[in-house]
Amino acid sequence: MDALNPYHLRPWVGQYGSHISAELPTPAHPSLAAMASAACTRFAAQTAFTTVMPNGMYGSLSYGQVQEKSDHFARYLRQVLGLAAGDRVAIQMPNCLSYPVVLLGVLKAGCVAVNTNPLYTASEMAHQFKDSGAKVVVVVDMFADKLEQALPGTDVKHVVITRVPEFFPALVGGIVHAVMKYWNELVPRHGVQATALPAALTQGAAAGGEVASYSQGLKHDSLALLQYTGGTTGVAKGAMLTHGNLLWNMAQMRAMCASHIDEGQEVVLTALPLYHIFAFTVNFLCMFEAGARNILVPSPRPIQNLQRAIENYKITWITGVNTLYNALLGEEWFTAFPPKHLKAAGGGGAAMHHAVVERFEQVTGAPLVEGYGLTESSPVVCFQPLNAQRQKDTIGVPAPMTDVGLVDDHGQPVAVGQPGELVVRGPQVMQGYWQRPEASAEVLKDGWLYTGDVAVMDAHGTFKIVDRKKDMILVSGFNVYPNEIEDALSRHDGVLEAAVIGVPDDKTGEAVRAYVVKRDESLTAEALQAHCRTLLTGYKLPARIEFRDELPKTPVGKILRRDLRAEVLAAHKKTKG
Repeated sequence: MDALNPYHLRPWVGQYGSHISAELPTPAHPSLAAMASAACTRFAAQTAFTTVMPNGMYGSLSYGQVQEKSDHFARYLRQVLGLAAGDRVAIQMPNCLSYPVVLLGVLKAGCVAVNTNPLYTASEMAHQFKDSGAKVVVVVDMFADKLEQALPGTDVKHVVITRVPEFFPALVGGIVHAVMKYWNELVPRHGVQATALPAALTQGAAAGGEVASYSQGLKHDSLALLQYTGGTTGVAKGAMLTHGNLLWNMAQMRAMCASHIDEGQEVVLTALPLYHIFAFTVNFLCMFEAGARNILVPSPRPIQNLQRAIENYKITWITGVNTLYNALLGEEWFTAFPPKHLKAAGGGGAAMHHAVVERFEQVTGAPLVEGYGLTESSPVVCFQPLNAQRQKDTIGVPAPMTDVGLVDDHGQPVAVGQPGELVVRGPQVMQGYWQRPEASAEVLKDGWLYTGDVAVMDAHGTFKIVDRKKDMILVSGFNVYPNEIEDALSRHDGVLEAAVIGVPDDKTGEAVRAYVVKRDESLTAEALQAHCRTLLTGYKLPARIEFRDELPKTPVGKILRRDLRAEVLAAHKKTKG
């Protein structure tokens, strides 16, 4: 193995134990379409997806129904609209029954899916549609007015509109939609020329055609998904994820969690949006192949929206981000009556805080295991093993068939225990960014993906993320990492959420500033500073603590430090000017 990987002996394999296979066979299916069809046939009579509304009303689809409806949609795309293999189809909807039908229909058609955040502004939508060259957009009716503004200048020729309660029983679906449209006023008027999804499926069914032939030519190196990322550092770029990338990552994740996944038996709560790569691969693809029942929540905000889903179903798995688990722990209905059947919960997307993990495990009796990944790696790179080797407050160990290295600013390997940029090599790493060779070359070097995250590895092969390289704060020449300070702040019982950034300082170059949302209104900055002094050395202490009612977040719930930083820099520039 090359010099970039001094850990070529893969010391982490020793932590796999008897539950995790170090070597995995090549995924048997040539494509996600073939995988999905096989799962639908195997588990045809079982419930695949259930969408649960905040009031408990729900609708479900069996694996057999998902097979039939996704076949109809594949025929609609190929036979009715005349799309060709490789054409891009944008999917823009929250968690609902339409999502798996449309997504699998796109893949079965041999087309490429373009996950699109439904909360995007019209300009953000327009950029993604233009950049991807999408010819079809499938959008939920709640956001069709923004779509109308975004379409001019794009290659989009056809629009399909769906509803959140699509495929619900007629009476229930009618009530839910009426409440959304007339009571909550969530369905705006629009002038988009579109086909309703049920009508598209009817047309597809009538068109006929052998669905299997559409995806017959797909192989592991065929493009499956354009997953946009990088909007926080510039123009959003489409990570090119192949069928092989995603099938391998499914196999890697299934291997890591094999001891806690029983085929055909799991019930997974999906509160994170399926258009996000974490929920897409882990909740949707992995659990679909395993024959699980997926409980879909259209929106986890406010957190009470999860109550009926958790109370009414025998949830065995939950995935989420730190803010979601933290919010659940603030709800009496959750802490008094936690899910009784929970086997495990997975955390990712941002650093999990020690206090949140500890309390969640005390309340539920189930492990909350942290992982690490990024869009460009489909996403899973590391995960805490669900065995006695598990080390909390880490991202665990690399998934099977994954090489991880740590390098300095010159690209040279760092010693064990020293921080360095985390680089990844494995079958789950993307092909590159769509039509952006320069941007691809910046992160893909000699077969390695440069993540921009700083981590350390111990002698046993366990990794811990220190922070994003770009978020590091330089205080009088000392490196300070916001994650460490945020974790220290969150250990105070009076803190609900915290974010830390570096701000310009005439004396130290940069100073640490903390933004805190209180859990206890009596909390003072002085008390919090005293708490931090017991956990942090002097130069890491926040020079200023500012209390806020809320912190800026992405739709997934990750706290946006960049927004706080932009606010400070704008004020600093104004003062200096």
